[in-house]
Amino acid sequence: QLQLVESGGGLVQPGGSLRLSCAASGFRLDYNVISWFRQAPGKEREGVSCISASGGTANYADSVKGRFTISRDNAKNTVYLQMNSLKPEDTAVYYCAAILSCPTGLVAPHVIRSWGQGTQVTVSS
Repeated sequence: QLQLVESGGGLVQPGGSLRLSCAASGFRLDYNVISWFRQAPGKEREGVSCISASGGTANYADSVKGRFTISRDNAKNTVYLQMNSLKPEDTAVYYCAAILSCPTGLVAPHVIRSWGQGTQVTVSS
């Protein structure tokens, strides 16, 4: 079964850090563009960041620029999202998905046909 599995979420205080992982199962990530999305309570799902297959291109939502870093380790078949200086407004369920490209404006969530279970990130004191 081909799937992406998110992990690494948790409860963290404002200003803290977390690293999320997006691991591929049943296929190689090497040739896939990957995007992170998130959905906060009562809000629509939104794009957070994306990374090209080679890792040479990465784009971010304005709300996370300078705080989040996306990276990939194709040998481990995993994409990461390092989240620093977390804020309460970063609280959300985070999802990853394979997409066709990584544009500056990110990819709209509605193009994704299926989602994993996501990983919950809660930023609270």
